[in-house]
Amino acid sequence: MTDDAVQIIARGPRAEAEAAAAAIDSDIALEGATYSILEEDEDHDVWRIDAFPTSAEEIDALTARLAEYPKLKVVVEKLADADWLAMALSGLPPVRAGRFFIFGAHDRGRAPVNAINLRIEAGAAFGTGHHGTTVGCLIAYNDLLKARGFKRVLDVGCGTGVLAIAAARTGSPVAVGTDIDKPSVRIAAENAKLNKAPARFVHASGLGHRAVREQAPYDLVFANILAPPLVALAQDIKGALVPGGIAILSGLLRTQERRVLAAYRSRGFKLVRRIHRDAWAALVLQRP
Repeated sequence: MTDDAVQIIARGPRAEAEAAAAAIDSDIALEGATYSILEEDEDHDVWRIDAFPTSAEEIDALTARLAEYPKLKVVVEKLADADWLAMALSGLPPVRAGRFFIFGAHDRGRAPVNAINLRIEAGAAFGTGHHGTTVGCLIAYNDLLKARGFKRVLDVGCGTGVLAIAAARTGSPVAVGTDIDKPSVRIAAENAKLNKAPARFVHASGLGHRAVREQAPYDLVFANILAPPLVALAQDIKGALVPGGIAILSGLLRTQERRVLAAYRSRGFKLVRRIHRDAWAALVLQRP
């Protein structure tokens, strides 16, 4: 955290704001950046990005990225001493994705009785359910559940753990999540406890961790990461799946679909479905 906590606010038209958000998400240097993007004024096409950098380097990287989009008006404001992350998340509305309703502590009273309610606290981890990639994964999973169940589920790059927790809450007796970020693993475990979900999370890079190998092969693998690691992990994900198993891949821009699909099709995967949310894509693939 910086000595003086700041908030970066960018306002502008939807197309420009979404392009800037996509650039932030695809920037390796900003992989852990916390931000939200919301519509502020529908009548005047004003969208708003709120970013909460935790270091001087993140401030510089975020402002540099946002400066690439001249239609955005960017300001940097000092935050008063407060729980800045809780403040940021308190402004995010709950999300409905099929049977799943994802909410934070500030929306506990809004959880409907006809949904699988998942309370997800982000802390410093990615994946509150608001991002188009996470929503796409949940929608894909929701629709797959209409036809079949999944006994063994792996969530690669679990972030807050929302996808593994969703699997555990819908009857998967084995739900394992991994992340290269130690705080994310801790936060995911805390979220699993909040939701009384028997999901297990481990700190790992790739699929070689013993806790991952011991539970393989899996019926379903989530990988909501970035396009380059999705391509690099194609063979490992194939090896982790049962024949006929399903991979739900996201974290990629629509413009990166062809590259990711080529890596998996070359290993025999069949495209079952693609879901587009704004600039983002989720791919549902089946192992041969």
